[in-house]
Amino acid sequence: MPLTTTGELVTRAAAHRSAVASFNIITLEHVEAVIAGAESANAPVVLQVSENAVKFRHGRLLPLARAAVAAAERATVPVALHLDHVQSDTLLRQAPDAGFGSVMYDASRLPYADNLAATRAAVDWAHARGLWIEAELGEIGGKGGQAAPDAHAPGARTDPDRARAFVADSGVDA
Repeated sequence: MPLTTTGELVTRAAAHRSAVASFNIITLEHVEAVIAGAESANAPVVLQVSENAVKFRHGRLLPLARAAVAAAERATVPVALHLDHVQSDTLLRQAPDAGFGSVMYDASRLPYADNLAATRAAVDWAHARGLWIEAELGEIGGKGGQAAPDAHAPGARTDPDRARAFVADSGVDA
């Protein structure tokens, strides 16, 4: 089955009031296991490669991406490839040629205005190349070896009004 896009899977899931599973992959064995599970469930799936996974793979994105694309094309269910938590513009720019249909651009480490500007630039670049793009606002915590913040502390959660404004002003798809 040809590779599909995250946007297509999310749109279809929303229309059916359902969800689509998405799993981070680091090795070919992960790719094969996730696709086998999706086929067993007869369900579409998104394979995610994070920037941390690329770092784990000594900065090499293409070997895993090419293997994932080949496995997706052999799958009997729709499979999309998503580049996750990308902070590097260099990595972002590899996404289309590597087979990714979507990217999660993460400039959340920056102050709000800088995050918005960086995300807007990433959105413009990605949309010009047909990529579906999401972004992060606020901090989830627990990343990079840091302890997760107290979820009940004042200001620990993203403000819904600010999130709506960020989506509208940045042009992200999700």
